[in-house]
Amino acid sequence: MNPANKREALIEAALDTAEGADMLMVKPALHYLDVIHLLKENSNLPIAAYHVSGECAMLRAACNNGWLDFERAMPEALLSIRRAGADVILTYFAKEWAKRFK
Repeated sequence: MNPANKREALIEAALDTAEGADMLMVKPALHYLDVIHLLKENSNLPIAAYHVSGECAMLRAACNNGWLDFERAMPEALLSIRRAGADVILTYFAKEWAKRFK
């Protein structure tokens, strides 16, 4: 998909749906919040977002350098994905999220 043309996401989603997809996945998640929202508004399928390793590594590096607070930044990043419309989030922060929000 051309990352500069979000309308192409609708075409790809329609093709995937016609082929019998059970859900639509967007990756990387944070760089495509607008696409997650667009698909959520235009599809009846669940939307999955893959919060890829590079996104997690950037956040962790910023926290390790003291630029961000991990305990605040990690949940906010995941919340932004959910708020955009993701029904499912695949993330390398799953264990930290689970420990924090038991």
